[in-house]
Amino acid sequence: MRIIWPLLNAFKVPMTPAIWNRFLLMMRQLGASEIGGQAKLLFVLLILFLFAMNGLNVLNSYMNRDFMTAVEHQDMQGFVHYALLFIFVLGISTVVAVIYRYTEEKLGLIWRKWLTQQAIDRYLDDRTYFRLHSSGQLPNPDQRISEDIRALTATTLSFTLMFLNATFTVVAFSGVLWTISPLLFVVAVAYSILGSLLTIYLGKPLVKLNYDQLDREANFRSRLVHVRENAESVALLRREERLRVRLRYRLDQLTSNFQRIIEVNRNLGFFTTGYNYLIQIIPALFVAPLFIKGHAEFGVITQSAVAFGHLLGAFSLIVTQFQSISTYTAVVARLNALRDAMTQTGPEQAPKVEFCEDCGSIAFEHLTLNAQRDGRLLLKDLSLSVPSGVCLLVRSTSEAAEKALFRATADLWYRGEGRILHPGHDAIFFLPERPYVPPGTLREILLRTAQERWLPDWQILASLESLNLQQALAKAGGLDTEHDWGDLLSLSEQQRLSFARVLLASPRFVFLDHPSRSLSECSLGELLNLLRNQGITYLTLGDMDDDPRFYDRLLEIAADGSWRIRPPTSNDAADSDRPGGKGSGARKHRPPASDVEDL
Repeated sequence: MRIIWPLLNAFKVPMTPAIWNRFLLMMRQLGASEIGGQAKLLFVLLILFLFAMNGLNVLNSYMNRDFMTAVEHQDMQGFVHYALLFIFVLGISTVVAVIYRYTEEKLGLIWRKWLTQQAIDRYLDDRTYFRLHSSGQLPNPDQRISEDIRALTATTLSFTLMFLNATFTVVAFSGVLWTISPLLFVVAVAYSILGSLLTIYLGKPLVKLNYDQLDREANFRSRLVHVRENAESVALLRREERLRVRLRYRLDQLTSNFQRIIEVNRNLGFFTTGYNYLIQIIPALFVAPLFIKGHAEFGVITQSAVAFGHLLGAFSLIVTQFQSISTYTAVVARLNALRDAMTQTGPEQAPKVEFCEDCGSIAFEHLTLNAQRDGRLLLKDLSLSVPSGVCLLVRSTSEAAEKALFRATADLWYRGEGRILHPGHDAIFFLPERPYVPPGTLREILLRTAQERWLPDWQILASLESLNLQQALAKAGGLDTEHDWGDLLSLSEQQRLSFARVLLASPRFVFLDHPSRSLSECSLGELLNLLRNQGITYLTLGDMDDDPRFYDRLLEIAADGSWRIRPPTSNDAADSDRPGGKGSGARKHRPPASDVEDL
């Protein structure tokens, strides 16, 4: 280890003893997991297969020696005898090699599944995915979870078995080669050491280049995914040229880095290819003179070539596997960075969100919010309690302040101070401005997890009918047909589906992000009345021309972060009815009066 860490530091790769210790901890956790027994059994089988394969390889070298000696002596009976034995041993070797490969892939698969499940759980727990996305501190976590874990498990297992096999090979063939020629054994050791040192020197840049290449491949792929997911918007706005420029830029980054990898591999290839070619002639150079002088049989030449090849292959793993080792080192470092990022706690200056299951209100206590990037003041010292039954409209000349309040209430804001209390995530729903309707069945979209077990179909259908979603239900072909809803339903229908989910879940509160931007005022008024009639208190981020008469209180946030709370007035309603305003010509619904003195 004292040699490895300085070497990795010279490569400028973030591999440290701490990462290695963490890797060993992961292996211990695997052994203690629910699949640990199966993993240990498969690994023991692999070790047994390695012993068997090395024993068969040694036996093959002797079979080959005796077979070639029979050819030299023109011994037909010996030729047939050793040929049949040779074929039999090769057949057994084939069976062992195939089962060994199957066992290795089986172990790699269950290890990958277990490790990926652990990563997914950490990624989704405590909204880690959102924190990583909003901070931008770690590029392409999705690729690290999918591709890098696959590479880690497959390559770790391969390298582990490779080094074990090399150890067994050295033990098995050192004696064979020493008995043939002690000098040839010394040459094999010296040749492999010299080759490894030169390979490390020539391939030194590969580790950092491979580390960068993985990110650049993922960046290019993410841009292509962006085009696919926003195909309609791109076509409508004619943004093809701008996207073409960005894609070509990503492609140039990818190819320029890969060009450097190719150049390093070319220089390394000149050495490693010549290194491997010389292996074919070196044994003959030392053993053939012994045969010519009559000190060895002809079959010893072929046996020495086999033994020398196996032994040198064991000693020369760095030479033969350096490119794979460089990629593997980059993968380990990237996954370690992912783990560090996912285990980091949120900033200490984030507002504290506390759950109070028994409280019937949402409370903000001395809440101050700052912009995530530059720390600009968005909201200053908000102290306000919104009791159940009191509906609140939030307006601001700064949309950033509105979004900050919305996200802070959902525990998604990391700059500011103060305290937020609400009844918990099961009692408050948040509907973003653009509705989120993931692929799946209509039943899965509308219901919470496990809610489908007890909620009858008639109740779901009644909720859809109350929201005029019969046409959407007809498009879907029923509650249990999977669709890509973003292509099937209009934006207004998607927003109504979000409201249907709220009605079916029946939380105490719902926080709406500018619903008037995707719904007409009449439609929005009907939906808000449905929420109020079901006893669901709504807080809404609104525009300046939104009708305030659906609300009991109006919270106004100024550009400097100051705020005031007041009842809506007739002037507010008149403003929304002015020509060109969203309220003009629309039918207004005044919600029933409620007690607002607690606000």
